[in-house]
Parts: sequence; structure tokens; C-alpha cells
Amino acid sequence: ASKGALATMTVSLAKELAGTGVTVNLVSPGLIRTKEVEERFLKQGRERGWGETWEEVEPHVLKNFMGNLTGHIPRPEEIADLVAFVASPRSGAINALNIRIDGGTTALVT
Repeated sequence: ASKGALATMTVSLAKELAGTGVTVNLVSPGLIRTKEVEERFLKQGRERGWGETWEEVEPHVLKNFMGNLTGHIPRPEEIADLVAFVASPRSGAINALNIRIDGGTTALVT
């Protein structure tokens, strides 16, 4: 419910600021491959016999827990690159959007 409220607020604020040159967007990341996420799934992968490395375990994570269309769990740098672009002057036509960066997970459930 809170993510829905953020999306609604994003659109409302973008409308309020129309014509000012200020854009308002929401970045909604899904599961991100942080150190903690990697450690958790590597532990589970070892326990389940999926392998010892991230390259061995990640396909099983995607198949059993968090499938997406890209075949990999996004890294923090991918989120940062998107945010840097959306915050840059080159993204002036991007406004009032909820930008999901989840590898396409949302597309699989909707």
C-alpha cells in the first residue's frame, strides 16, 4: 500500500510542479544484489547443493525465489546509474513516472 501511495504522490507532485522545470519521478527497485542478499542466497545455495559461487547459485535463486526477465538480480550500480540519469538535465522529458528496476519481475506477476 505504501508503494502505491508513493506512486500517487509522485504524479500529484509532478502535476503541481508542471511548468517549473522540476520533474518528479519514483524509482522502485526490486530485489538488489547487495552483499547481504548475496551472502544469504549463497548460504541457502550451499545448503541446497546449488553450488559455491554466485554464478552457480543465482540461476536457482531466480528460478525458485525471484524470477525476472533479465536473468540476473540487479546490482546497486544499476540503480545508481538510473538515478543519476533521471536526476540529470538530459532526462527533462521523463516526469511523473514510477520507474521499476526489477529485471522484469513485475511483468511476470501482472
